[in-house]
Amino acid sequence: MSSFTESETLKRVKPSPTLAVTAKARELARQGKKVISLGAGEPDFDTPENICDAAIKAIKRGETRYTDVDGILELKQAIVDKFKRENGLEYKTSQVHVAPGGKPVIYNAMMASLNPGDEVIVPAPYWVSYPDMVLLAGGTPVVAIGEMETGFKLRPETLEAAITPKTKWLILNSPSNPSGAAYTADELRALGEVLKRHPQVWVLTDDMYEHILYDGFQYATIAQVVPELYDRTLTMNGVSKAYSMTGWRIGYCAGPEGLIKAMGKIESQSTSNPCSIAQWAAVEALNGPQDFIPQRAAVFQKRRDLVVAMLNNAKGVTCPTPDGAFYVYPSIAGCIGKQAPSGKIIDSDETFASELLQTEEVAVVHGAAFGLSPFFRISYATSEAVLTEACSRIQRFCASLK
Repeated sequence: MSSFTESETLKRVKPSPTLAVTAKARELARQGKKVISLGAGEPDFDTPENICDAAIKAIKRGETRYTDVDGILELKQAIVDKFKRENGLEYKTSQVHVAPGGKPVIYNAMMASLNPGDEVIVPAPYWVSYPDMVLLAGGTPVVAIGEMETGFKLRPETLEAAITPKTKWLILNSPSNPSGAAYTADELRALGEVLKRHPQVWVLTDDMYEHILYDGFQYATIAQVVPELYDRTLTMNGVSKAYSMTGWRIGYCAGPEGLIKAMGKIESQSTSNPCSIAQWAAVEALNGPQDFIPQRAAVFQKRRDLVVAMLNNAKGVTCPTPDGAFYVYPSIAGCIGKQAPSGKIIDSDETFASELLQTEEVAVVHGAAFGLSPFFRISYATSEAVLTEACSRIQRFCASLK
């Protein structure tokens, strides 16, 4: 009997570290451990009732068959209306692509556009899947560091230095997973000035956390503030975070018709259409009441303030205050080189996360997974009581390091 051998393409990538942390936490919980998992990136709120009702009505209407490969016209029109209403961006339905989640949107774009040797600039800290999707599509990820001192944001000079004749894409995520950093309109304009000098570089802007912002932060997306980049920008979003619909799996984007058509071709031979029922729910999400969104953002802001304050009281930890999303990305530079209760030396953020899980049963994702060390990521999309207990355990663990 022959044994299975992975393809050379698959050997280039690694499994998602965030999913691995969640799986490890679940395994320990099954063993009876009182694990607090702060790894999952999804809101703990329920999907709003009007959206669920729209899905039920769609089922009863018999909307349970195949749809157009990259989305029903009603959803594409809702997306066109959303971009005009909220972002001042004009698109036609022929410029819209719908996929079963935000991740397939990015994957379809990379698969449709990259050739071997093409480079994609990925600012770090980055969402764990960006570099691996580039690799799967045959491209080469080029990591450009956004330092903690500059708010984890890509500076124009750093972008300029990363661009080569082989650069095909820049991926921008604002607010960011994992840092929560968001770009102001002026910061986007400064990056746009660089990009205007390099017409071969396209921009994929991942706006998935657009509506989870704090302290009155004014949101902007790059095609909106640098209209000269409109013809080479793919503006991506989805219903997962703002509408608490992670499991419904609907992501969407708008961009140049040629790229959108090519992405549809990829989808036609891979996933085929997104779930028909979820699409009708997404129509209601985008067209229906939006008043609950700032209310939920205010809850997240209270949690953010709690977590930032408690982590900054943990010995050896420095936790910046994020602009949005529901993550913090604290530095553990002050913990490196110290000894854990097990006797192990904390020589990396991965060791820190592992020892924290074993000692205090708190699951976090280590910073190396996001391309910038020594940090770790916490998702504060859970109750204040759980966050208080988790941060108390982290404080206790850090105090125990010698």
